[in-house]
Amino acid sequence: MENKDLVWDLESFNKQQRAQNFVMGFENKLCVYSANVEQLYTNYNIFFPKEENRKLVILPNPYAHYDTFQGITEDAVKATGLYVIPAESTNVVGGLQMIIPLKSENTKYRRVPLAVGLRLINQKRPPERPFLPVVMKGDLRELDTETPCLHLHMLQLSNLPKLSEMELGDIQKVILKRLHELATRSS
Repeated sequence: MENKDLVWDLESFNKQQRAQNFVMGFENKLCVYSANVEQLYTNYNIFFPKEENRKLVILPNPYAHYDTFQGITEDAVKATGLYVIPAESTNVVGGLQMIIPLKSENTKYRRVPLAVGLRLINQKRPPERPFLPVVMKGDLRELDTETPCLHLHMLQLSNLPKLSEMELGDIQKVILKRLHELATRSS
């Protein structure tokens, strides 16, 4: 595969099958960013090919070229420190939770249901600049030896001056639609 950003290594995972099951729940729900080719993929499939031992491969839908956005520069994608984890890791059955870092001396982070976390984040943002999460290579990690987690990056449309207002609107619309589907599924 030419784009190495779309091949993720799972070699270091203690619970590889659990990580695979976890990440499959995000297929076509979170957009995938590739800095290598400056593209954002919104329509893709996740595979675990046997010949690519312990690798996750993201394959963009070749028949949906309009679901791949070009010219997404690396400076428009920022790390957030936000993580999504399976809720069962916190003794809650089903769904997803978000880990939100806190600036408190007593508590380093807070775990909340995904939909609640997204709502909290967006309450602190201007309505015209909603939280637009994307994932990229290296974002699938282990929180501990048992729990897979997914780090979220954020797309900042204001850092994409070469794209038209229509393109920016389309990107925002698709990310928010997929995010809504994910949050609804996990609640």
